[in-house]
Amino acid sequence: MSSAILDVQGVGKSFPGVKALSDVNMKVHPGEVVAFVGENGAGKSTLLKILCGDYTLDEGTVYLDGAEVSHASPLEARDAGFRLVRQEPEIVPHISAAENIFIGEYPRLPGGRVDHAEMRRITTDLLERYGFAGVLDIDALGRTLSPAQQHIVEILRALKEGVKVVAFDEPTSSLTTKEADRLFALIRKLREEGLGIIYVSHRLHEVMAISDRVVVLKDGVPTGNLMIKDTDEEEIVRLMVGRELAHGYKRDEVTTDEVVLEVENLRSRWHDGISFQIRAGEIVGFAGLVGAGRTELAKVLFGEFEKEGGTVKICGDVKDIRSPADAIAANIGFAPENRKAEGLILVRSVIENASMAVYSALARFGILRTQQMVDKVSPFVRQLEIKTPSMEQEVGKLSGGNQQKVVLARWLAAAPRLLILDEPTRAVDVGAKAEIYRLIDDLAKQGMAIMMISSEMPELLSMSDRIIVMRDGVISDPIEKKDATEEAIVNFALGTKAA
Repeated sequence: MSSAILDVQGVGKSFPGVKALSDVNMKVHPGEVVAFVGENGAGKSTLLKILCGDYTLDEGTVYLDGAEVSHASPLEARDAGFRLVRQEPEIVPHISAAENIFIGEYPRLPGGRVDHAEMRRITTDLLERYGFAGVLDIDALGRTLSPAQQHIVEILRALKEGVKVVAFDEPTSSLTTKEADRLFALIRKLREEGLGIIYVSHRLHEVMAISDRVVVLKDGVPTGNLMIKDTDEEEIVRLMVGRELAHGYKRDEVTTDEVVLEVENLRSRWHDGISFQIRAGEIVGFAGLVGAGRTELAKVLFGEFEKEGGTVKICGDVKDIRSPADAIAANIGFAPENRKAEGLILVRSVIENASMAVYSALARFGILRTQQMVDKVSPFVRQLEIKTPSMEQEVGKLSGGNQQKVVLARWLAAAPRLLILDEPTRAVDVGAKAEIYRLIDDLAKQGMAIMMISSEMPELLSMSDRIIVMRDGVISDPIEKKDATEEAIVNFALGTKAA
């Protein structure tokens, strides 16, 4: 055998109607960071799930530290030394951070009782060893942890004794820049300790910065295995999508004067006197740091959070929105940032999820008719080119980009006047991202008003007609497209200069 700590040879995997992986060969050596990249649906998640024991392979062989392995379960994979840091942390809300880190493998005292003292000692050592001391209270309950703290729990769960290879799946998708820098420092330390590291991300600048080598997948087939020092982002994109993609996205200027959304002196637990407008056919980007109040504003407008004062008008009419049902009735649509937890029912089908916003229109005497659901939303599923074996496929089994398209298909079917998009391309690959940009642009051209919250500066600058920056629940004056710069946005977001 080679010196590789992980050696994947000829691996293949099929699902009904789909060849997910075909003849995948790749190696990870000790002290090496290997990135997996590819469009959503390219097979990255399938390969990770084979390695961590969620799926069994149909073809090929996997060697871990020189020994052939066939992980029949996540427990077997973990015991063999393969650990996965999942994109969405799995946190039990009513137990402590330390207990979450050790869940399923608690240290025991004679007689079988949990050794809490030993658990706390090991957790404290892990926090100090990997640079998280002071960042996480090990006694805090899971439900009180911030997204970044939940991610630390997920990481430390993977780094306990016996780890040989650790895979990070979209690890920075919910982290601030400072938190991401801390993660990169951790990965470099793990590399120095001789672990094999797999890094899965759609953010190619991160791949270029942190990886030694990149494996490119397209439609389940490897199209490249490149040393980072010998390649660039443009070559990786060509291997991912089979074509070149233009940088950014160019939109025509909006000329309409019809005001769709008018917010006047809106007050809530998070906001104090916010006023702004969005016109028909206009995309207004909302920038700001994590915690600035952008998502909370979206949820107030959609009726998920309570409005304490002010008025909201849709097409000139005052709307009393106290629930999402009120918002939908007022012709408002909302695609949330966390599509898995808030935007989709993962165990339900594509057709059910895509029809949710129009259930009342399709039901007869309170009964939904499947054929009407299919007739209503299947044109949008085709328009968005959602990759699914059938309309009955569980949404949870689709790739992240296709899940996001299902959410968008729902609102295409409902045709709201205002569509709120919270991080619309989070954890979406470059090919699907370009498709989503075209869709959003098309919706604006059809006269829909778009409120787009995004943490990606190039996305805001290329897609927005105007940009509003939020900081601590207050907003800047709208910045016109011609005047929008990264410096102006960051200065207001940080409070160093008025926008």
